[in-house]
Amino acid sequence: MNVYDSWRIAAMLDARDMIATNDVADADIIILNTCSVREKATNKVFSELGRIRDTKKPDAIFGIVGCVAREAGANAFHRIPELNFVLGPQSYHKLPMILDDPDTRLLNIDLTGLEKFDELPQMTHAPVVSYIPIQEGCNHCCTYCIVPYTRGREISRSFDDVMRDTTTAAKTGAVEICFLGQNVNGYKYTDENGKTFKLSDLIRATAQMPEIQRIRFTSSYPTEMTDDLIEMFAVEPKLLPFLNMPIQSGSPDVLERMNRPYSLDGYLEIINKLRNARPDIQISSDFIVGFPGETDADFEQTLDIARRVRYINSYSFKYSPRPHTAAALMPNQVPENIKRERLAILDNTLNEIQREFNETCINKVLICLYEGADKTGRHLLYRTPYMQQCIVAKPKDGTAPTMAEIKITAANRASLRGKFVLY
Repeated sequence: MNVYDSWRIAAMLDARDMIATNDVADADIIILNTCSVREKATNKVFSELGRIRDTKKPDAIFGIVGCVAREAGANAFHRIPELNFVLGPQSYHKLPMILDDPDTRLLNIDLTGLEKFDELPQMTHAPVVSYIPIQEGCNHCCTYCIVPYTRGREISRSFDDVMRDTTTAAKTGAVEICFLGQNVNGYKYTDENGKTFKLSDLIRATAQMPEIQRIRFTSSYPTEMTDDLIEMFAVEPKLLPFLNMPIQSGSPDVLERMNRPYSLDGYLEIINKLRNARPDIQISSDFIVGFPGETDADFEQTLDIARRVRYINSYSFKYSPRPHTAAALMPNQVPENIKRERLAILDNTLNEIQREFNETCINKVLICLYEGADKTGRHLLYRTPYMQQCIVAKPKDGTAPTMAEIKITAANRASLRGKFVLY
């Protein structure tokens, strides 16, 4: 989501004839687009702001946008008095105000409406992989999550607005579309004629664009994985056989305290439906270890669900108390050393499953999307339909096809190696 927001901010600056620089000391404006899902990220933002303050030109303006701006609010000015602006994730379209009057101190952390999508210019050149937000906010209110506070309640963009963004991306360079939302599969928009559109409708319409070869979406909520969406995996070949569907914990007791209202049996039933619809589909997940009150037995249930589902690529984190969340006030907070130990055990389990899956890809031919050259310049990086990175030797003629059939020749936990079928 922040990548997309940053693209739109950059497009706005481009429209004002500004150019990017990698040197903070040379910049006229410095913008940190921020995430506050975990405490460590928030702390890093203010450390970086301090470094920028000491490095930037005296007349350069700087500030923060995004979720940390919303979380900190006016307190950000108290911590870094030299800041020029603090704009929440729904307010970054107000940046022209500070550009027009650099002496203004701008604070706006409102969460109403979706004006930012309309007020900033469209990108004139889309990345090959283009992120398209289809909603903002979340209504699920998991007890550990700060998103409802920083991004507000769930609002779905209109079908026409999303398709306008998608069409623009397709016409200006996109090959893959990734639909985004904090609760992306809960997308629902009813137009003025009473017609209701869902995520499956967006996928179906996007698949008709010849420029688009791959479609995916993130992040999914289990109870929103409806049958019409599952059916799309069976009938639409452009929809990648890969899905991130976070479970967070394998313990029913922990899920209840997290306010994640689904059963393990219900979650596994969805997995089975997906695999029946698309036998080659693979699943990734998110995990939180050390949630308040998590016992050794609870943690063992998390390890068990990881082994049963065999997630091929997951994100796992120690529980991090966040302000404005119910879990931060819960009793029986798990000590840091136990969280650290459990995270290491879970990571080792997930890494081994990922390595084993990667090794099953050896000798298979996968249609992969070009991502760029590696740091050495001798290899090309591609992304498989399962979002694995695949390293390929650069052809002698220097070509790098956008989409390529690649035969996988080797694998480890982190990546694959392969060779072009046509070379």
